Amino acid sequence: MADRGRTISIWDPALLRRAAGDAVRKLDPRIQFKNPVMFIVEVGSLVTTIIFVQELAAGAGSPLFTGQVAGWLWFTVLFANFAEALAEGRGKAQADTLRRARTETMANRLANGGGAIVAPAGALGEALARVPAGVIPKRVRLEQVAATALRKNDLVLVHAGEFIPADGEIVEGVASVDESAITGESAPVIRESGGDRSAVTAGTRVISDWIKVRVTSDPGHTFLDRMIALVEGAERQKTPN
Repeated sequence: MADRGRTISIWDPALLRRAAGDAVRKLDPRIQFKNPVMFIVEVGSLVTTIIFVQELAAGAGSPLFTGQVAGWLWFTVLFANFAEALAEGRGKAQADTLRRARTETMANRLANGGGAIVAPAGALGEALARVPAGVIPKRVRLEQVAATALRKNDLVLVHAGEFIPADGEIVEGVASVDESAITGESAPVIRESGGDRSAVTAGTRVISDWIKVRVTSDPGHTFLDRMIALVEGAERQKTPN
């Protein structure tokens, strides 16, 4: 849970190792053919290398110059492959982090009950203790469920230190929300009921106070789900030339 908002560093050793292996794997002409520019550079690298070996064996021409050209061409291909593999690996790692965040988040759902609330022990009891009187109706109970169990129009209570479990609209309360995991903006923002600042996003964290949120999307259709799908389905745009 602690790594939910952590940005995947490009200097992560495991990520660099995978990218290095993928850079070599991408030398396969069947893969490189999908990128015409780098495919031509790879063919040029291979032809130049053959010429270099021939000049070296025959003792004619300028093998030193030809070898340098071949080396730089291969470096260009490998560096391009490495950069692409690094970007892909970082995106997949970020998608995995987002997916774990989605499945591990718990929500305090307000559900219809048959009597007054009895505050349970643990985190849920602490959440109830911090909520002002009157926020939770007498014939409504507070239950802790997985975020994936929430459905559209469910009401959830989120207090300081908790992650917002689903996309929704604030129906009561005002809070400072850390949206850096979604927007990249480090400064927290104020979200409150009413007006144009009532929308909240799954995966963001409440920094202070509390809010009551009405869920506006079913599982699989949240902004977080769309981000994961975008990262997993993204393909590098090919250069037009």
